[in-house]
Amino acid sequence: MERTYEAIEQVLRKYNYKKENLVKILLEVQKLHRYLSKDVIHYVAVALQLPPAKVYGVATFYAQFSLKPKGEYTILVCDGTACHMEGSTSLIKAIEEEIGIKPGEVTKDLKFSVDCVGCLGACALAPAMVINGEVYGNLTAQKVKEILRSLRGDNDAQKSN
Repeated sequence: MERTYEAIEQVLRKYNYKKENLVKILLEVQKLHRYLSKDVIHYVAVALQLPPAKVYGVATFYAQFSLKPKGEYTILVCDGTACHMEGSTSLIKAIEEEIGIKPGEVTKDLKFSVDCVGCLGACALAPAMVINGEVYGNLTAQKVKEILRSLRGDNDAQKSN
């Protein structure tokens, strides 16, 4: 844990311990472990001389922050109107079958996490999902399984998007 705090200190120094940089600080700190733990939130709050409740409030207000671990590959499945109409529920089912987790969960090895979102802004590509910022569109259940196998390193998988 000591290494964690050293890395957090580097981020805090980068932003000169300025409270107005809280969101930037939290974003960078979150990259260290893919989520913000209670201990980390408290540490940042003390370092910035802010009430922990304020830092927690920021961390829970913005969707890009997570208070629970996320996978190395963060999968966002769009379930907006266009994607839903084009079969996003079959994508979620394919993910469950392939890696064994449902939206809101993370695999035990922290390789994958899955969440459903209201809209990815990729309606023309419906149904769509995003993995670590990369958009995959016009998906089928089979394409989703191939993508996941590729990310897992399965030799016979072809990445298709």
